[in-house]
Amino acid sequence: MTNHNGIGHSIAIVSGKGGVGKSTVSVNLAVALARSGARTGLLDADIYGPSIPIMTGVHRMPHSKAGKIVPLEAHGLRLMSLGFLMPEGAPTVWRGPMVAGAIQQFLRDVDWGELDYLLIDLPPGTGDAQLTLAQSLPLTGVIVVLTPQDVATQIANKALAMFQQLKVPILGILENMSRFVCPHCGTAAPIFKQGGGRRASQELGVPLLGEIPLDPLVCQASDRGEPIVTAHPESPMADAFRHAAEAMVARVKATAGSGPVIRIGP
Repeated sequence: MTNHNGIGHSIAIVSGKGGVGKSTVSVNLAVALARSGARTGLLDADIYGPSIPIMTGVHRMPHSKAGKIVPLEAHGLRLMSLGFLMPEGAPTVWRGPMVAGAIQQFLRDVDWGELDYLLIDLPPGTGDAQLTLAQSLPLTGVIVVLTPQDVATQIANKALAMFQQLKVPILGILENMSRFVCPHCGTAAPIFKQGGGRRASQELGVPLLGEIPLDPLVCQASDRGEPIVTAHPESPMADAFRHAAEAMVARVKATAGSGPVIRIGP
């Protein structure tokens, strides 16, 4: 297993299926941590669909120093993504061993420096990337992102079960798109089933870290390369991400028993 003494806690953000907003969650949790003062890195390990460059507004090539890749920086984060290394719009047509090799290279050949937290945005599902990461890095734990529907909960349970089999602690689940916030009147209404995350938390026996509403502001900010926590720090959405990050930190402390304890505020 690769040794990363400079990283306090490595946390994988996972989902059973695509389309649940996992990368949006990863970026905004990371920014919330960074804005609290924690030294934070974000690894975009979603090899087939690297979206972190777009969501952070970073579109340049990293350089190397002393044989190591130096992460790019934006929004207080240290960032690495395959999207920084590939031509824009180029598809990633790779077999499983190539994906595993890329994950290992990101962990082995990137000079992350001293970090309190490294968040890792994994591809959806239960495949080579997830297995390689669990076997290559001593993970503090994983966060499973889901939406409220029953089918999303059932699929998320498979991802959770995979990491449980690999003896990786489950920090909790985070429900995204829990309700829709009208951009005109501010009224919130469920667009899927209501309370799916809470039911999943009870059924799966893991904590619910938060319920993140769906707001057009999030999409608009992400398309501009500005995470909502940075673009609209006083918004209810930003507040929801800060509370989720705070809950995650509390779970890290309870699970790992060490590491920085922070209060995440606006």
